[in-house]
Amino acid sequence: MSQTPPLPNDPDHNSWMDRFLNTVERVGNKLPDPALMFFYGMIIVWICSAVLAQFHIEMIHPTTGQTIAVNNLLTGNAMANALSTMVNNFTHFAPLGIVLVAMLGVGVSEKSGFINTGLKKLLRVTHTKLLTPILVVVAILSHLAADAGYVLVIPLGGIIFHAAGRHPLAGIVTAFAGVSGGFSACFVPTGTDPLLQGFTQSAAQIFDPDYQVNPLCNYFFTAASSLLVVLVVWFITDKIVEPRLDWHVPVDHDADEATDMGSYTKLESKAFKLASLAMFVGLLLLALYIFPEDSPMRSPDGELTSLAAPLMKSIVPLIFLIFVLPGIVYGLVAGTYENAKDVINAMGETMSDMGSYMVMSFFCAQFLASFDDSNLGTLLALSGAEVLEAMNLSGQVTIIFMILLTAIINLLIGSASAKWALIGPILIPILMAVGIAPELTQAAYRVGDSVSNIISPLMVFFPLIVVYCQRYVKDTGIGSLASLMMPYSLSLLVLWSVFLLIYWALGLPLGIQGHYVYPPH
Repeated sequence: MSQTPPLPNDPDHNSWMDRFLNTVERVGNKLPDPALMFFYGMIIVWICSAVLAQFHIEMIHPTTGQTIAVNNLLTGNAMANALSTMVNNFTHFAPLGIVLVAMLGVGVSEKSGFINTGLKKLLRVTHTKLLTPILVVVAILSHLAADAGYVLVIPLGGIIFHAAGRHPLAGIVTAFAGVSGGFSACFVPTGTDPLLQGFTQSAAQIFDPDYQVNPLCNYFFTAASSLLVVLVVWFITDKIVEPRLDWHVPVDHDADEATDMGSYTKLESKAFKLASLAMFVGLLLLALYIFPEDSPMRSPDGELTSLAAPLMKSIVPLIFLIFVLPGIVYGLVAGTYENAKDVINAMGETMSDMGSYMVMSFFCAQFLASFDDSNLGTLLALSGAEVLEAMNLSGQVTIIFMILLTAIINLLIGSASAKWALIGPILIPILMAVGIAPELTQAAYRVGDSVSNIISPLMVFFPLIVVYCQRYVKDTGIGSLASLMMPYSLSLLVLWSVFLLIYWALGLPLGIQGHYVYPPH
């Protein structure tokens, strides 16, 4: 048999893709931690406010008619206010409580083993011809369990493809595309919905202090997007990536020694059935509680989806309950939880995993408060709106630019929340000023944030995916993995962007209170 061509990361065969990714990696490694970025951003806001205040810059707010001027944050009174409100800024930071409460419930389900067993069972009953689309569906559903997709579904993809006689790297990259490339798509609401909503609402209130954003404002779009992601990844894997792997990248002879992660015991299966039953009963009771016309979960005018409805204010607590109930049942039956203390310990471990997020939230809250108090955010939005109006771009072109900008920034800043917290306070008010609603801006952000995850070597799980690949092809490197992911990234970028434009043109609802224009009609 003739010698197969070397992998793309071979130093003697550096492609332009390897050189590009190496440059991105070097530049990105020089960026500080997200928490420090917000700290530095706060300092820059203080300094800019002091300098610009000397020029007496003023603009008229188009909504309120008030005169907006730069507030100097380096005065004695401003510094005293910053110190006295620091704790309040943090404790009232909208995304913080939302994320922590949701993750308490998801953490109980995840650490009990309920979610992992469910994913394994779904993959094991799949016909070989439908292996690719079902793997993508499971990858998308793994968004319910934080990082479960990266540590469970992706390696399982390789194991199951290998067992079916297909190239294991095709299974790994398919799962990676579904988990990370389709990060913002899911058939059911996930913790990402309230996470981004908190940042979106905070940013929108820079321009309109009374503006409210529903946690499920993008749900219909992200659910529909799931079908698009499944079809795109299915086609790219079966028609482009796997044929190339079969031809150019042979599997190592000792790959069969890889650890089997695709099995589960009879006890785990029994526990999963009982836990699923508990979840179903819980959802049935919830439906019986909310659907009667006199339900306390309705708004005063009888609506369930109104922002005034207790149901809409209870989305995050309901996510907590929907996950904590089957998690406890599964844990008690499977033996992963023996008593209530074990459940509390699982919650504690989940919160310890959120430690870095809480630190970032503290500095982000101070940055946003400074940005708001200085009026720089509002003035920047109004100035940006004037530029956009002068350019006379259509709303569709503006949204495409938004997607491209997010995808590029995503190569350097991987965290979805950190990135949105950084650019949201700038972009959302600017687009509101030209009539684009925060909900549409958030939908565009979610597209851009997803599609370039899978080609960024700075994405925290990227090296882990390389290790998964090396179980079957030891010479796999960052460049070779990124080159495999490039067809997925480019296809999703183009087709998902077009899908959003078509979705918008048809006037389909983005989600619950998912507006396209500001102010809402």
